[in-house]
Amino acid sequence: MDTRTGERMKLKELADNLEMAADEFLELIGLFLEASASDLKQWQSGIVEGDGKKVMIAAHSIKGAAVNLGLVEIFEVAKKTEMEARENNLNGATLAARAIREKMDEIAEDLLNAESSKLKAEGCKQETDLRTG
Repeated sequence: MDTRTGERMKLKELADNLEMAADEFLELIGLFLEASASDLKQWQSGIVEGDGKKVMIAAHSIKGAAVNLGLVEIFEVAKKTEMEARENNLNGATLAARAIREKMDEIAEDLLNAESSKLKAEGCKQETDLRTG
């Protein structure tokens, strides 16, 4: 959810905010989701092992990627967890990981919808080209 509007910020808006082409941004979002899924596994492993450093490193990685893509909510959660894990305080780490996973799931859904819309638009264009060509 976008904290300013209470609604999901659409990927197109995020791309526009970063002055990026939508296709390029969608590719970066896909890479973010892959890398962050791996980081979340490390995060969870750190929680199970009681290893604040492992959680801190994973949170730092997610935080950096999120801020570069304008994913403010993920950035804020990861930043807070990184700071807490630095002190080996893992009390909120499980809930934080769950919140990030939920947001990543929303982004993945938006990414699939964007890719589906793009494929449909390309299909309509090809069909039009065949009729007019």
